[in-house]
Amino acid sequence: MIQSIPSAWLFVAVAGLLSTLGNLCLKKATVTSGDASFLAMIFQPYFIGGMCFYGMNVILFATALKSLDVSKAYPVLAAIGFSTLSITAAIVFRESLSLTNYLGLLVILVGITMVAL
Repeated sequence: MIQSIPSAWLFVAVAGLLSTLGNLCLKKATVTSGDASFLAMIFQPYFIGGMCFYGMNVILFATALKSLDVSKAYPVLAAIGFSTLSITAAIVFRESLSLTNYLGLLVILVGITMVAL
C-alpha cells in the first residue's frame, strides 16, 4: 500500500533524523575507540547502533519514494540531516559553529525549501 503524501514527507523527516543519529553514533564510536583497530571499532555498540540507524533511514526513505519524487525528497532528506547534525554535533561534541555557519545553514534550508516546492 502506498502511503499518503503527508505521511511520505513525515518518513523523509524521520529518515533525516535517523541519519543524524547514525552519524552521531559513528562519531562517538571513533572517539571512544581511540587507536583501536578498525575491526575493534566496528564491534563497538555505538558503531553497531549507527549502522542500525542508517538501515532504518534507508527503509523509511525508500518507503517515502513510493509516493514522492526523488528529486524533491532527497534534497529535503539531506537538508534535515545536515542541519540537525551540525547543531547536535555542536551541542554533543562541542564542535564549533560560527555565525557564518548558522547563516549558511539558513541559506541551505531556504534553498531546499524552494527546490521541494
